[in-house]
Amino acid sequence: MATTGTRGLRTIETDIPARLDRLPWARWHWAVLLGLGAVWILDGLEVTVVGVIGPRLTDPAGGLGLTDAQVGLSASLYVVGACLGALGFGYLTDRFGRKKLFLLTLALYLAATVATAFSFNASWFYACRFLTGAGIGGEYAAINSAIDELIPARVRGRVDVVINGSFWIGTTIAAALSIVILNGDVLPEDVGWRAMFALGAVLGLGILWVRRTVPESPRWLFIHGRDDQAERVVRGIEDTVRAETGRELEEPGERLRIRQRRAVGFGEIVHTAVRRHPRRTLLGLALFVGQAFLYNAVYFTYALVLAEFFGVGSADVGWYLIPIGIGNFLGAFALSRMFDTVGRKPMIAGSYILSGVLLVGTGLLFRADLLSATTLTACWFAVFFFASAGASAAYLTVSEIFPMETRAMAIAAFYAVGTGLGGVIGPALFGRLVETGELGAVATGYFIGAALMIAAGIVELVIGVEAAGRSLEDIARPLSAEDERGAVRA
Repeated sequence: MATTGTRGLRTIETDIPARLDRLPWARWHWAVLLGLGAVWILDGLEVTVVGVIGPRLTDPAGGLGLTDAQVGLSASLYVVGACLGALGFGYLTDRFGRKKLFLLTLALYLAATVATAFSFNASWFYACRFLTGAGIGGEYAAINSAIDELIPARVRGRVDVVINGSFWIGTTIAAALSIVILNGDVLPEDVGWRAMFALGAVLGLGILWVRRTVPESPRWLFIHGRDDQAERVVRGIEDTVRAETGRELEEPGERLRIRQRRAVGFGEIVHTAVRRHPRRTLLGLALFVGQAFLYNAVYFTYALVLAEFFGVGSADVGWYLIPIGIGNFLGAFALSRMFDTVGRKPMIAGSYILSGVLLVGTGLLFRADLLSATTLTACWFAVFFFASAGASAAYLTVSEIFPMETRAMAIAAFYAVGTGLGGVIGPALFGRLVETGELGAVATGYFIGAALMIAAGIVELVIGVEAAGRSLEDIARPLSAEDERGAVRA
């Protein structure tokens, strides 16, 4: 690693990005994915817990005596917390490093979800859901950036889509366990739903233990003046990969010339998004608003729809959520490879538009009263099979198309704005629509979600960035990168 300058921050030449991208897949990469990516299972668990226990929470005897609208409000508060947590922790992640924050955010989640299990009134429950969301929101920023900076470029698409899709493993686990835990013959009614939250804390402790061995991102280290530490980390990774694969490593590709810096201010972050990459900013907003409204509106309130229109009891809701969770994960898993082979633009656009069209069909059938609880669930299986891959790729997209110095903050900002518009409004709106007891009112909500998904797919077709197989530094040149003449790139 060549350097120029004096003590402190310097201008350096580094091949670390190329060295990380040329690594063959090894057990070390699996360990990173387990330690970092498993958090999406927790998020899926949290989202589904509120969905399946919604009817139980409205029971004054076994729950908290909430109304349907209050259950929707608690879901919205979780999302508000996630948005604010993503923004706050996202900024800190870019400033102080990936590892410090992905340990801190998980610790916050653990404390808040344990506290939720001890809720005895609506106010405490609301506060705990807000803080739990803040921890999960911070995870989204820290984890997506860390994974993308450690995973080779040639497989980054499929890895990100599957990891983000693992959210649905959590939903399926929660739905399956709810069948047993919410059964009053197994656990008392006022204990079962609390046990669901305690389960998340147990899983979180396991993830925290694995995560402690994951290194800081070498890309973050060399930009922030810690190039010697970055070199040690990469050499350690290379030695581990050689030992695990028994293969000699290829020579790395091009070197990158970087002027090191301590931090990036909010002004430069805004300038990067609005002035330097306005089309990419529009793309990120479209993708996030579309998927956030669809998922938060439909999934947060599905238990209420089942109870209101089909008479499904809280103990049986899990039977209907399990197929949806399976369909979501199968879609992300089955289609993930094509995000690297077919390409980002056709796959993202296709998955968004197709899921939107299927959602229109579902809304029409629902409004015409032609669906049962079983056939409506089958429709959601089809819709979310395609929507899941596209939604997972939204996180991949914003992580790839913005410079390294602002990567975590970019993920946080799009998650917060998209989820704030789609995820906060969605559950509250659907809670009100369900309370009307009218099929047409709920179907209108479905049509809104379909329009947002189709519009996002069209935006991807027009201004999407093809990033398959390209290094992160090639897709979005670092703000501190210098060209061959030594001038910092604008």
